[in-house]
Amino acid sequence: MRKQIVAGNWKMNNGLDKTMELLSGLKTQVIPEDVAVIVAPAFTNLYNAFESLRTYPIAVAAQNMHQATSGAFTGEVSATMLKSVGVTTVILGHSERRAMFWETNEILAAKVDTALENDMTAIFCFGEELEERKNDNHFNIVKEQLQEGLFHIKAANWDSIVLAYEPVWAIGTGETASPEQAQEMHKFVRNLVSDAFGNDVAEKVSILYGGSVKPGNAAEIFSKEDVDGGLIGGAALKADDFMAIVNAFA
Repeated sequence: MRKQIVAGNWKMNNGLDKTMELLSGLKTQVIPEDVAVIVAPAFTNLYNAFESLRTYPIAVAAQNMHQATSGAFTGEVSATMLKSVGVTTVILGHSERRAMFWETNEILAAKVDTALENDMTAIFCFGEELEERKNDNHFNIVKEQLQEGLFHIKAANWDSIVLAYEPVWAIGTGETASPEQAQEMHKFVRNLVSDAFGNDVAEKVSILYGGSVKPGNAAEIFSKEDVDGGLIGGAALKADDFMAIVNAFA
């Protein structure tokens, strides 16, 4: 059975006080034993979050990292730095990183390699723009992102990979891919993985949906056969909303 996962990407929100307040709210909740819960605060609050959640069943992830081990990369954060504060999971390839910070598939392939070399779990994001979907090119775009950014890894590496499909047109817009659209893409992706690495790998990898998931639509989205959870944005900033999504699995 594939792991069910709900990850909250806090983006550039919450200073230390708000971070600790949100974590306190989450810690009052009961975490289902069959759901892996992850939060991704800002870099400045990762250590505090890790320490706060050390004995609680919520993992802490970074929102990004550099592909180099160290060096003259002002403002960047390395895998070893993240691990030094207890963080062993990182989100890579988020659409905002691709669009605003020009992260290419080649750069992301290097980041994936660095994560794996450092025994980290990578939540690898991919997804199409609105125009690409309107032009019926969304499957080709997703295939290219996966093949160029991720499919160079070995089959054994997939134990450290979580996939996250995020249709760019449904992030922060209030628009959401229908459950049927999400399932269609998730099934397409699972078939791609199966073709490249075998059915055993494809059936084990968790594929999350990211795109305006809310308490009101999470259960229907998560009910689809190939949707294994969500990468949550805005709704992750409210403890009650986030936990309602965590508890949305049938």
